[in-house]
Amino acid sequence: MLRNSEFRLFAIVFALITAVAMMLGFAINMAAGILVSAAAAAFGTAFFTFTKSRYQSLARIADQIDQVLHNADNLYIGEANEGELSILHSEITKMTLRIREQNDALKKEKEHLADALADIAHQLRTPLTSVNLILSLLAMNPDKNERQAFLREAEELLLQMDWLLTSLLKLSRLDAGIVVFQSEPIDVNNLIGAALRPLLIPIELHNIDVQVDAPEGLMIAGDSAWLSEALQNILKNCMESIDRIERIDSTGANGKIEIHCRDNPLFTEITIHDSGAGFDPVDLPCLFERFYRGKNQNATGYGIGLALCKMIITRQSGTITAKNHPQGGAIFALRFSK
Repeated sequence: MLRNSEFRLFAIVFALITAVAMMLGFAINMAAGILVSAAAAAFGTAFFTFTKSRYQSLARIADQIDQVLHNADNLYIGEANEGELSILHSEITKMTLRIREQNDALKKEKEHLADALADIAHQLRTPLTSVNLILSLLAMNPDKNERQAFLREAEELLLQMDWLLTSLLKLSRLDAGIVVFQSEPIDVNNLIGAALRPLLIPIELHNIDVQVDAPEGLMIAGDSAWLSEALQNILKNCMESIDRIERIDSTGANGKIEIHCRDNPLFTEITIHDSGAGFDPVDLPCLFERFYRGKNQNATGYGIGLALCKMIITRQSGTITAKNHPQGGAIFALRFSK
């Protein structure tokens, strides 16, 4: 207590007042002097006891704060009686809980970052290994046709790596919050057309029928470039699913992608239904998680496309869900609120 300059000043002033009062009391008569002395002693004892108790409480709080700063586990800041200390206890408890939450969040982010880096390294190592192998085969193979085939395969692998790095860069920009989405009226038919345009050749090569059912003049609000990319990633996922089932099914039936749009007073919905293999029920809760590739060990892809789709759509006040269609295949539902 004596380290507190205010307490020392109060003690000095109290001592001077007590001394003056006792001198005046004894100057009057003996009884008055004894009464003043007893009152001063009682008041001083009560004040000292009360102040010491408060300082002990403050010392406990200081010790607990020190433990919080040193990442103590299972820390509990006890309750105090009603008053200033109670308010202080309440605020420190809030601060402690907030620090714990932030600490837990930082630990999870570090773990997620470590896992993400490991996944990225693995994703890049596979095509790089393949490219190195192809280059070795090129150096030893004199046949012109085989060399051209190897070059096409190496080019395809490099394009995959380029797409992976570009998607990772976009994810990092979205995570950092540096992407500013435009909010402008978008014609849904134009949006679907822009998403389909880069995929027309692969769609034709895979004999996939695409059917679009969207009312004329149907509008949504958002960033057309980013939403077009989100739709394009979903369509790529549908094409991959159809390609997988075509490899298993040798009937030669064409694949199909159906895009339907509907509008109501609450939202505009775009549904995309493919004739592919659908999803494993185990994978449904994790489809939009970053780097999730499914329980199937033979699954293709990098687990980035759908995660990027969700970030793009949800950041523009939309929602996206995916499930298996009762008639087979997968169905994605995108909703944009009014």
